[in-house]
Amino acid sequence: MKIFITGINGFIGTHLLRAILAKTDWCVQGFDLRDSNLAEFKDNPRFSMKTGDIFAENEWLEQAVKDNDVILPLAGIARPAYYITHPLWTFELDFEQNLKIVRNCAKYHKRVIFPSTSEVYGMPTENSRVMIEDESTLTLGPIKKSRWIYSCSKQMMDRVIFAFGQEKDLPFSIFRPFNWVGPGLDTFKDAAEHKARSITQFIYDVLYTGEINLVGGGAQKRSFIWVGDGVDGLITIIKNENGKADGEIFNIGNPANHYSIKELALMIVEEMKAYPEFAQAAQKVKMNEVPAAKYYGKNYDDMQDRLPSVKKIKDILGWEPKTTLREAIKLTLDWHASHLEKV
Repeated sequence: MKIFITGINGFIGTHLLRAILAKTDWCVQGFDLRDSNLAEFKDNPRFSMKTGDIFAENEWLEQAVKDNDVILPLAGIARPAYYITHPLWTFELDFEQNLKIVRNCAKYHKRVIFPSTSEVYGMPTENSRVMIEDESTLTLGPIKKSRWIYSCSKQMMDRVIFAFGQEKDLPFSIFRPFNWVGPGLDTFKDAAEHKARSITQFIYDVLYTGEINLVGGGAQKRSFIWVGDGVDGLITIIKNENGKADGEIFNIGNPANHYSIKELALMIVEEMKAYPEFAQAAQKVKMNEVPAAKYYGKNYDDMQDRLPSVKKIKDILGWEPKTTLREAIKLTLDWHASHLEKV
């Protein structure tokens, strides 16, 4: 199988590439603005890479779609700090540029596996406290809260892909990641600018600021999943044995790892105390409650809970998550401990 992945230098892209090369005989062609995370793969004969701007490389991208069997358009903005401050850029990349890729998939009848997001579910209501792919309503916040442009862009792509499947016979699957965590989620540079997601931000804050800021008190609940489990689920979708994933949307999350942001922070600090490299800083760290508007700006909005059902992917494809949140934190800290001098 020949697979084309845009955004391959990102968090999911790098972990997926590593797993594909280790566990399958598939060939991967990658595309991204940079290749800074891909040095370990450069000599692998089953991997090729082109750096470039997705906004400009239209002819090359079309040819890449034509040349491969399965397309994963992973390029996109996926951090609240960015889609709050750069909503137009978020829309242009997450919707317009991915629509370009999907149109080419339809033109050449290539299977597309699209990364949606848990954010499409928006704010839980009585009928969607547990988020179910083909049942839950998708309820978003007001227009003036610009974080929802990310959710809206992804939701519209989901609907367009489904429409292409209905009218143009486009082969597709859609997956919705729920808070994947692990090494490389964000950089410490992102964290220094308060642009990292929670687990990277908290590790950085313990080591370099001595204070963890809990936005809104950290009462928001999320379902965290180890990136290795998530990638295994994604590979199961790509394999598509007996065509079972065709035309389907799958949540990829771990409902057993359902914790508040404050509980996540406390768990990280507790685990860091067991590492000689981190213990002194972890013993001294303080936790502050910060209003969301002060931390992210007035256009921020949030949902208080996010709990996925993974029954569908288990029933259809036989996948389920295995790693506890504490184990995921330890694996992430192991990586940071071994890379401490490099960051």
